[in-house]
Amino acid sequence: MQTACTRTVDVAIPLLHHLKPDLEPAASPSPSPSPLATMAPSQDELKRVAAHRAVELVESGMVIGLGTGSTAAHALDRIGDLIRSGGLRDVVGIPTSEWAAARAAAAGIPLSDLNAHPVVDLSIDGADEVDPALNLVKGRGGSLLREKMVEGASRRFVVIVDDSKLVPRLAASGLAVPVEIIPFGWALTLHRLQSLFDGVPGFNLRLRTASINAKATTFDKNGSDLEPFVTDNKNYIADLFFENGIHGDLRVISDAILRITGVVEHGLFLGLASSVVVAHKDGAVVVKDKEATSNGI
Repeated sequence: MQTACTRTVDVAIPLLHHLKPDLEPAASPSPSPSPLATMAPSQDELKRVAAHRAVELVESGMVIGLGTGSTAAHALDRIGDLIRSGGLRDVVGIPTSEWAAARAAAAGIPLSDLNAHPVVDLSIDGADEVDPALNLVKGRGGSLLREKMVEGASRRFVVIVDDSKLVPRLAASGLAVPVEIIPFGWALTLHRLQSLFDGVPGFNLRLRTASINAKATTFDKNGSDLEPFVTDNKNYIADLFFENGIHGDLRVISDAILRITGVVEHGLFLGLASSVVVAHKDGAVVVKDKEATSNGI
């Protein structure tokens, strides 16, 4: 069991288009702000700000867990820049997906795996949802198993998000909670997952197909005629939807899902995040740290 408390520290990092010109002398009127000065940063800019803040924690000689997805891409590119400039030396990356391996290699990051490095110094990755206790939903891109293996082997796991990923409870966004399942008997596994959540209002699930956007909340009824989405591990994904988020003890729910034969892993990342770096639209970066005591579990 873990007892955790969360503290937040607000650090304002101005974005370029948030910088305002110095005031003119009193005798001269101040110029009207340009449209760029009042424009809110894009979601991709917020992701970049959060990623670059997290990369400040990377030190020479570290083994680094390399995340997957559009937010993690900014971290990989930044690490590559620092390696090329000599700001980082002797680092090695452990990718969480085939995509991450290709992106990291293109950025010039030396790669290895958990067999050679079973303890990772620092992992940096995005998340699909973050609740107030720093529990996460991850894996809507399909890489949840390798992500959980690498990030679970890390001394520190730093999550990078923009503020749209903050939710009051997991699955409250109405988007998918992914569950990786083996292809053999997948329909039976889906039936058992459905039975597990019988009676939960608004619950639904669907086998992900290659044409389905995991961030969508509705699907083509003919999707069952399409090819299943296949993970890097040659497994399938069952997407679970909770209309009002997940209520109840998350660890009990996690264990119940994992007890179903045919389930490999799920996208509930409970108690794994050490810190969450959140970039807000006003240019502030909020770092949420979880300090936990453990009895060995």
